[in-house]
Amino acid sequence: MLQSKILAAAVAAALCSPVFAAGTHFSTFTAIPSSVAAGILPESAPFQLSSPAFSQKVIASVNKQIAQGEANPGQWDQITSNETGANAGRYLFVPFEKFDTNNPQGGVQRTDLSTGRTKTIVRPGTQGFVAADASRWTPWGTYLTAEESWSANGSATGYKGRLFEVTNPLADANNINFVQRNILPRTSHEGLVFDKNNSLYFIDEFDGGSIYKYISANPNAISGDAFFDKGQAFAMKVADGFNSNAVGAVTWEAITAAAGTPLASTITSVLNVGNGQFAVDGRMAADLVGATNYNRPEEIEIKTMNGQEVIFIVTTGSHEVYSLNLASNEMRIFVSRGTINSATGLPVGTELTSPDNVEIDADGNVYIVEDQPGGEADIWFATDANNDGVAESIGRWATMSTVGAEPTGLYFDKFNPNVAYVNVMHPDSGNDTMVQITASRFQKQKPTP
Repeated sequence: MLQSKILAAAVAAALCSPVFAAGTHFSTFTAIPSSVAAGILPESAPFQLSSPAFSQKVIASVNKQIAQGEANPGQWDQITSNETGANAGRYLFVPFEKFDTNNPQGGVQRTDLSTGRTKTIVRPGTQGFVAADASRWTPWGTYLTAEESWSANGSATGYKGRLFEVTNPLADANNINFVQRNILPRTSHEGLVFDKNNSLYFIDEFDGGSIYKYISANPNAISGDAFFDKGQAFAMKVADGFNSNAVGAVTWEAITAAAGTPLASTITSVLNVGNGQFAVDGRMAADLVGATNYNRPEEIEIKTMNGQEVIFIVTTGSHEVYSLNLASNEMRIFVSRGTINSATGLPVGTELTSPDNVEIDADGNVYIVEDQPGGEADIWFATDANNDGVAESIGRWATMSTVGAEPTGLYFDKFNPNVAYVNVMHPDSGNDTMVQITASRFQKQKPTP
């Protein structure tokens, strides 16, 4: 990637900055031509980075947590921070995507960036919590997480797919309030995102999974009790629906009524999940109304470009990223294996494999993280210079070496545009880590040949 092209893309992206901080140096880099070899970098510095102006350091680890007496099973996944309210930006929240059919170990940890201490605030297995994946700060100042596990058969893996809220996420770790929000249809959760109207979008990570949104009857609520009291869920349909991996005009098909109760068309999706609870099987309900299916939708993220909100949706099984324009109601392919690799000028092909996470920096640049093992796991920077929701190219921004691990949860600090965090998950060593990546001032680099 030529330096001039990178700077031009950064300027274009800066026009659509979505959040608090701006002016990142992360977009100034030279694309890495190939993945780093597995195992050649120390776990204390597991990434080959694309600029000498970038640095990395481990700020939390499973081994350290256990040594400090914290209950911590590892499998650290998505990252967010307390983006609003008192001490905004001081804490990072990470769920444990640990699944054990006999011993549920989903939980949540909180890292204090001021003291450097990480505490487990939702103990592993609380309320049978499993496969914790989603991680999102709410507009009213609480924390959401959810289970990446759903089956309607009532087995050990079934009757999960639950959304939980930590209603007091800054409280003492011994006094945390962890509340299930049953109004959302059950799915295998990963991505959660709010739009400007506080509609909540979510996915079903499944080969044949759909895209959903929940519109609260009280979108400006100041508590989860009010926001999740009543509301309507919808599944996304492209064209006439009953299709897969489709692009084009989008409509939203209701799968529950305005109060969250099932519709006549989806009544057969209601399940008795025990303990006096009934829930809507989101997967079945989406199929009943002809929602469009995708191949393992996972992480989603949102930004504003050209004055319009756009959601980016990663589909791991088809090796794609989609862009969904909420104003024009159009679904497009943002990145695929046909997208140009900026390091070679050729289609990226199988170098892009199993994209899992998508993240957006302070200037609106989009990053794609692969669910691949060390030696194959890359983080890509997407260039969409004209902001049309279709990337012109992608370049390898970082590549991870740690054996047996995957990078996950990339998160850009909302108050420091030159700091990011990423987890190194399930390494063979068993020592999950959180890595802080920092960009210093621009350093002149030679263009890629």
